[in-house]
Amino acid sequence: MAGRHQLPVITLFLFALLITAPANARRLLDVVDVEGVRSNQLIGYGLVVGLDGTGDKSAFTKQSLVNMLRDFGLTITSNDVNSKNVAAVTVHGSLPAFARPGQKLDVSVSSIGDAKSLRGGTLLFTPMKGADGQIYAIAQGSLLVGGVSAEGLAGNAENPGTGSKVQINSTNGGRIPGGALIERAVETPFNYGTHLVLNLREPGFSTARRIVKAINQYFGPGVASATNGVSIEVSAPKDSSQRVSFMAMLEQLDVDMPSPAARIIFNSRTGTVVMGENVRVRPAAVSHGNLVVRVSQNATASQPTAFSEGGTTEVVLNSDVAISEEASAIYLVPEGVSLSEVVTAINGVGATPTDLMSILEALKAAGALEAELIVI
Repeated sequence: MAGRHQLPVITLFLFALLITAPANARRLLDVVDVEGVRSNQLIGYGLVVGLDGTGDKSAFTKQSLVNMLRDFGLTITSNDVNSKNVAAVTVHGSLPAFARPGQKLDVSVSSIGDAKSLRGGTLLFTPMKGADGQIYAIAQGSLLVGGVSAEGLAGNAENPGTGSKVQINSTNGGRIPGGALIERAVETPFNYGTHLVLNLREPGFSTARRIVKAINQYFGPGVASATNGVSIEVSAPKDSSQRVSFMAMLEQLDVDMPSPAARIIFNSRTGTVVMGENVRVRPAAVSHGNLVVRVSQNATASQPTAFSEGGTTEVVLNSDVAISEEASAIYLVPEGVSLSEVVTAINGVGATPTDLMSILEALKAAGALEAELIVI
């Protein structure tokens, strides 16, 4: 009998946890960055060899090959180089925080000349530098290229023609997993001082206040304090091992986040419109008529008159332009409608994504839209 009563008790307990859990709870380190704990961008210039005649013929590629061979005791000029199996490339990657010498990192390789493909190539010894000009890693290895291309020639030897070409994805870039060996570490202030600084990824005074409240409730009063709407100072242990444990507890701390701001994002290049759930409109009337412009051309023949000398028959294009505006009903938007109702109402007037941008912009100008418009 005792076993029959355990399941309802556990079920009620789990249900109570779901009821009391914050609706917008998020992990602390998912919304903040620790100052000093960051990755660093690296870049290098190198040569990819072993290409099957798909390299580039750029002057700087030839000069780079000459410079490399000179280091091995060969004295030649760029006029002596006529290889199609070499391509000049840039190598870039990110040095993670706390990375130590001897570890490996992934790198991306991209052609900077007129190479047709890097498929099957091998990157030679390439130093990778940081923003300070110092070398932090050395890259080398065989490339993985996701694209493939094939090209054929039509005709004969005297007239080869244009042929056809098929290409899937890009063949001028690739990656080398674990292709760079770290040679130097970047010092970080994480293990020094008595405080850690947490920077909000989305600044806001309300968010900063809630984070400070959550940290002080968990660790005790006075541990955290907000200096502004972005930065929060947190007292941390001086010992490195204790500081790591302290960060592990911060990482799992849940913070009740405020409701997201009401925003509408326009992408003018793709016609994408994204609206947040807190978008609201005030009473307004919407009418959107489609302006249609029709242009037609008719070709007619103009012939010279009889017995005329030197006249020729010409083709004349006659253009006809007509502008009309289609009728559109006026839709009354009631007060306080939700996001789904806004979308349904605008779709009801037959709006395209471009029309949708114009309607929402007009509602904002009329003061009837409670949202921030952002164009990207």
